Amino acid sequence: MRALLASPLAILIGWSLGALGGGGSILALPVLVFAAGQAPNAATATSTILVALSSAIALIPHARARRVRPRAGLVFAVAGIPAALFGGWLAHDLDPDLLLLLFTPVMVVAATSMLRSPREPSSREPRVWPLPGCVVVGCVGLGVGLLTGVFGVGGGFVIVPALVLVLGVPMPEAVGTSLFVIMINSLVALSTRLHADTVEWGIVVPFVVAAMVGVAIGTRTADRVPADRLRDGFALLLLAVAAFSATRSGWALAA
Repeated sequence: MRALLASPLAILIGWSLGALGGGGSILALPVLVFAAGQAPNAATATSTILVALSSAIALIPHARARRVRPRAGLVFAVAGIPAALFGGWLAHDLDPDLLLLLFTPVMVVAATSMLRSPREPSSREPRVWPLPGCVVVGCVGLGVGLLTGVFGVGGGFVIVPALVLVLGVPMPEAVGTSLFVIMINSLVALSTRLHADTVEWGIVVPFVVAAMVGVAIGTRTADRVPADRLRDGFALLLLAVAAFSATRSGWALAA
């Protein structure tokens, strides 16, 4: 019952994926733990399923509009696959409260990244030479894969700025490509969790359904409201959730 009452919060998670190409999955872990009552390790598995399905659905309209760059996305994805597998294995050995405490700076970084959202470059040409650009993108891909494996988050808050600032990808295409990368990383991380975790489908199903509604709303919102305004509001919400999560998990570890 508690999970069912908390599932409308998944609308916000899906909305962010549809409108911003990422960010919403950051909320999934604290929502599942504090609102739905899941244990942190189980919540990361639920979050991974939620992110994988939501990003796949959100990707469809971007793919139809040709706002996805598969080659750039594959660089991220290939770099992130081994890190996602390692992160999924590592998460099982972490103390649940420590897992939440470690997740707090991830939320802060995500909020800061959104508040300092990159402006779309005036040219579609890469900002750096191809080889250095690929190295930077590969390193970012490794970090994103690790985040997906350990915490069940997509990492769009890192992927989008990297695509815009490093490779000079226009913002609409960066959002679509980000969803492509998130989908691949989430599916890879999910392959380890389905064998190792007991998935609580009574929580997964209502959250996924609510997230799908959020994706549809977010896709439409992106066409009507300036992206900067959306990001700023969502970033402030992330900071508030980060403060709450740090307080709760820190208190539990100290007790």
